[in-house]
Amino acid sequence: MTSLDELTRDLDARLATADEELARDFPGDRGVRQPVHTVYVPADRYDAETVPAWGRQARAVLEEHGGGPGAFAGLLDLPAGLADEVYERVHAKLGAEPIEDLRIDFEDGYGARSDEDEDATVTAAATALSRSLADGAAAPFHGIRFKSFEAPTRARGVRTLHRFVGELAAADGLGEGFVLTLPKVTSVDQVEAIVVACAAVEKAHGLASGALRFEIQVETPQSVLGPDGTVLVARMIHAADGRCSGLHYGTYDYSASCGIAAEYQSMEHPAADHAKTVMQVAAAGTGVFVSDGSTNVLPVGDREAVHAGWRLHARLVRRSLERGFYQGWDLHPAQLPSRFAATYAFYREGLPSAAARLRAYLGGGDSGFLDEPATATALAGFVLRGVECGAVDESEVERLVDTDRDRLAALARRRSS
Repeated sequence: MTSLDELTRDLDARLATADEELARDFPGDRGVRQPVHTVYVPADRYDAETVPAWGRQARAVLEEHGGGPGAFAGLLDLPAGLADEVYERVHAKLGAEPIEDLRIDFEDGYGARSDEDEDATVTAAATALSRSLADGAAAPFHGIRFKSFEAPTRARGVRTLHRFVGELAAADGLGEGFVLTLPKVTSVDQVEAIVVACAAVEKAHGLASGALRFEIQVETPQSVLGPDGTVLVARMIHAADGRCSGLHYGTYDYSASCGIAAEYQSMEHPAADHAKTVMQVAAAGTGVFVSDGSTNVLPVGDREAVHAGWRLHARLVRRSLERGFYQGWDLHPAQLPSRFAATYAFYREGLPSAAARLRAYLGGGDSGFLDEPATATALAGFVLRGVECGAVDESEVERLVDTDRDRLAALARRRSS
């Protein structure tokens, strides 16, 4: 009769390859902060003062149309008990860190220009980003979106990538916060191609191997479902050689490609929800962040129009958060108040329950929930996200949960960053 030790050794041998593949392909949380949004700015409109300027414009709109804490909370359908603290935190955020992630856009937001014009814009934008980094005025996460690797725009995309990285590297401006965005991906081959391009650019500019990371924009049906019926976005993540940091949903390109009439293109269309759910499942356990898209209904114009835009935006932000999409796109300074207000209300509203459940899980006691380890991991991740975006203070967490941030990070299964 085979002993248990012999049986275990046999199973270990049989499963060794599967164990290695699981650890390699699904390493878990990267242990880094995920921004709550990505702001897209056309490359020719970007300068070293863009981030603080957006903050000033957002605060001006909030002060002109917000009506104070109670009125603003009521407008966005936020809990009345959170009105003062959310308003105060939003106001402070717009002054200190109005943009968490900035993408200097050389694609749809910039359009087709001559090579001479785009080259000049690359130099100007890279110089401006270097200056803002040196001055401490840059967004903590920042980068460029260049033109796609589809045949008509491939050469221009590679040229912008190469020149921008070169300019930034020469100014010693490349750091952990820098990220590239590859749009309109239609094949796994394009992801493999950007891996090759990143390696070549690193070598050309004397950068460490693996220094360049990229996001994949999911804005074509081909990136979700291949001609053989397989989920290509899952294969794309694993074809990225560890360089893929995020999947970003492109609301309007994807909707249009699916034949949805413009009037009904939306982040909450069933086609959008399907694509994002596929993205979410494909990215689970890989350490790749998933971002929702944007609304193109902007809070601009008279007070009625601003209020309508804020209400829609705040509702969509909350909807995304409840579905596990902790990041989205913002396209205008006036969207920042509703972005941060909805985000902060989400975390502050959920903090008391999450903290009580974590406290009981870690220290014993009755929270009214029988939480399993996986749920405790999700609770810890929720609280840490709230701290990282400024919705929650670390001192609040220590008091309510009776533990420190390091222990929460371990519970959330975050790798050391």
